[in-house]
Amino acid sequence: MPLISHKRSAGASAEHGIIPAAVLAGETATGEATNMAPGGHGGAGAAWAVRRNGRLPGWGFQRRGLSRRGAASYPAAMPSPVLWALVLLTPVVAAVTELGGCGPCDAARCPALPPRGCPLGRVRDACGCCWQCGRGEGEACGGAGVAGGRCAAGLECVKSRKRRKAKGGPGPASTSGPAAPVGVCVCKSRYPVCGSDGLTYGSGCQLRAASLRAQSRGEPAISQRSKGACEQGPSIVTPPKDIWNVTGAQIYLSCEVIGIPTPVLIWNKIIQGQYGIQRMELLPGDRENLAIQTRGGPEKHEVTGWVLISPLSKEDAGEYECHASNAKGEATASAKIHVVETLHEIALTKDDGAEL
Repeated sequence: MPLISHKRSAGASAEHGIIPAAVLAGETATGEATNMAPGGHGGAGAAWAVRRNGRLPGWGFQRRGLSRRGAASYPAAMPSPVLWALVLLTPVVAAVTELGGCGPCDAARCPALPPRGCPLGRVRDACGCCWQCGRGEGEACGGAGVAGGRCAAGLECVKSRKRRKAKGGPGPASTSGPAAPVGVCVCKSRYPVCGSDGLTYGSGCQLRAASLRAQSRGEPAISQRSKGACEQGPSIVTPPKDIWNVTGAQIYLSCEVIGIPTPVLIWNKIIQGQYGIQRMELLPGDRENLAIQTRGGPEKHEVTGWVLISPLSKEDAGEYECHASNAKGEATASAKIHVVETLHEIALTKDDGAEL
């Protein structure tokens, strides 16, 4: 905005302040009222008037505050404060729109979706105008305008503002200012679910993604059967191994099983009877040198059991069975204990899985 220079003869003092003449229709240096027209000496293009004699032209203010007339009076030519606020905010609003705000919706300008459709379904953009493919778990999201990514159904965008700190001080290492908000799509339901296909999924979002993939292959959709993992019969994770050792040693057999619900694990010794008939001896029985230990884990719905024998005798030789069961079924695995007098008697043809 250009400035008008005023001579001392006009009564202007260098110590006096200045105010915009475009805002005020004030007094001239001689005290006469003027209507400043655009293009004139006091128009909007030349925008400064002089304060003289401690009084602001056209205002009810004195040098030390309000005059005795009370509140300041607005000249007839002065725009209202609300109008000035709107004028000042107009460039800011326009700048926000240019930087990614939502303008008028023009569906003809929306980007095309993939020919085969969206793997996780489609969602509206941040402006609610165009369709776009939903982002999956772990993918970036957020941002303003049509460029901002949106999470697929069942997911939410978790945002965080991060600043790169300089090693020498608290300020940001870069001069580009604070980083824009960063978001990652995460599932709203973060617990395992059982699908109608009998498989367990880590979350409802994973189940939905698997269902959409199945439908794209022409297969039936997968629905949620229940919360939590699907029930399943026991399975042997780590079976017991054959053992070769001498009398008097301390040995153990171990067995690890998994199932939902968590299986019950027991140990039996298989006794060979006459005519090839087998019978099971539930352990530990009344044997003083044998103990059974069981604990849960190491993973959820797993259980591990041990047979501890000390000292080992020839009567302990034989086949031992690990038996696991739950409401969905049962599973077994077995191993043999070979007792010898000396280590030299161990057969050279023993299985590679055998232990000493």
